[in-house]
Amino acid sequence: MFDNIKKFNRLNWNAWTVFVVAIASLISAPVIFVLSSIFSDTAEIWSHLASTVLPRYLLNSFILMVGVGCGVSVIGVGAAWLITMCRFPGSRLFEWAMLLPLAAPAYILAYTYTELLEFYGPIQTWLREIFGWTSVNDYWFPEIRSIGGAIALLTLTLYPYVYLLTRVAFLEQSTCTLEASRSLGANPWGSFFTIALPLARPAIITGLALALMETLNDFGTVQYFGVDTFTTGIYRTWFGMGERVAAAQLAAVLLLFILWLILLELWSRRQAKYYQTTSQQQHLQQFHLTRMRKLGAFIACLLPVFLGFLLPAGLLLQMTIAESGASFRGRFWDYASHSLTLAAITAVLAVAIALIMAYGVRINRNLGMRVSTRIAAMGYAVPGSVIAVGILIPIGTVDNAIDSFMRSMFGISTGLLFSGTITALVFAYLVRFMAVAFGAVESSLVKIQPSLDDASRSLGYSPTKTLIKVHVPMMWGGLLTGAMLTFVDVMKELPATMVIRPFNFDTLAVRVYNLAADERLTEAAGPALAIVLVGIIPVILLSLRIAKSRQS
Repeated sequence: MFDNIKKFNRLNWNAWTVFVVAIASLISAPVIFVLSSIFSDTAEIWSHLASTVLPRYLLNSFILMVGVGCGVSVIGVGAAWLITMCRFPGSRLFEWAMLLPLAAPAYILAYTYTELLEFYGPIQTWLREIFGWTSVNDYWFPEIRSIGGAIALLTLTLYPYVYLLTRVAFLEQSTCTLEASRSLGANPWGSFFTIALPLARPAIITGLALALMETLNDFGTVQYFGVDTFTTGIYRTWFGMGERVAAAQLAAVLLLFILWLILLELWSRRQAKYYQTTSQQQHLQQFHLTRMRKLGAFIACLLPVFLGFLLPAGLLLQMTIAESGASFRGRFWDYASHSLTLAAITAVLAVAIALIMAYGVRINRNLGMRVSTRIAAMGYAVPGSVIAVGILIPIGTVDNAIDSFMRSMFGISTGLLFSGTITALVFAYLVRFMAVAFGAVESSLVKIQPSLDDASRSLGYSPTKTLIKVHVPMMWGGLLTGAMLTFVDVMKELPATMVIRPFNFDTLAVRVYNLAADERLTEAAGPALAIVLVGIIPVILLSLRIAKSRQS
């Protein structure tokens, strides 16, 4: 019995385990707080929300999820199949070009397309000049500021999640399996629906879940288009009504939506098993298309790239050049420095914490370690608005308790020490994007052979020295990748920044949102273009990885 206790203490409660569990507890605390707020007693406020706005939040969020889910599935899966299995002009180019919309957040597309498609925009103005129309009563034009417009723009920016994972699944499918289907008389469509699509189902569901999580996280697009969803409702309840607990309960409902998506992805594979009988020993034999089908495949792949990146980026560039004074005057460089500072601090901290957690699991692969790291990395599935609520309320309580104590003991008012500070904002970013850094660091660390650890220990190096002297120099690529991806995500983050940012400490994302809300889209072009240019960095990394995998 005593031997078992000693073994438990040695394997599960050494210094690394305790430290990793402490980090996981700290990072997961905001999510746990939001879930616990469901049991708070706010019956009167909640009944008011339930009878007025909650049904609208539920309905709009559901419509967005269905619309975006259908859109990203059709574009992502279709493009992945065409590029992987069909030969047509530009197919090699589209392998990485399909990822370009990842660089442009949906809220930037919303501002850009509004400038392009509104009544006084160039398209409607041109149509009125051509056909002699004088008012909106003379013709019909789709309203961009609507739930349909939000679905279209979110689809254009989120389909790469499905495309990337589905294409990898198609590439990994056995050549023999597809050739067998052809030998049995299956045409390309038959092979797709009966063989390739069922085998790629886990990847498709995973990409779809990621896209829907980002849909529920969106704030800038739906707020600008006047579509009431949970994210806008949380912001309005917090700042408009001043009801923090009610906002936390709305956040809890939104979090339940996210958990439902995660469970749905797991449930979809509960009994299904997908195996390849042979590995891919040769390149997949691509289908030869007729001339018209080649043209159709080219247009089908070009449209998402053109509408999701090339057109909005070109418009932003044109507006920035035409109105460079308006785009970069005022405090533009202050906002840029704020964004860069926050992104750099978060990237360094995230990679450092991810390295500690990943190495802790490497040297002590017990259940507590594995569960703790997964809990710490679950924040990426949680919307920024939910994390903001889960951070500000507990921090506000701590600030008030410290202030009361200092007043009673020393007659000194400390004010707000943590609320509305850079510290709180960086902590929110860490909770939100820890999974990004952890994934890059862990994937790099597992490539290092365990025999190097044994050799280092035999030379008298401690685990910490082994990490610093042996592993870190071999992991620079993974560490830089994790830092860069985290950096870009922080630059684009809007919901958490809107709620937590210190007073008079706007970032580029907040600046773009404020200018667009004031209908000053020309001035917003410069900051928006800067965010898009920074967002191209991970696209370049993914493109290089795709090219390298194709050559190997």
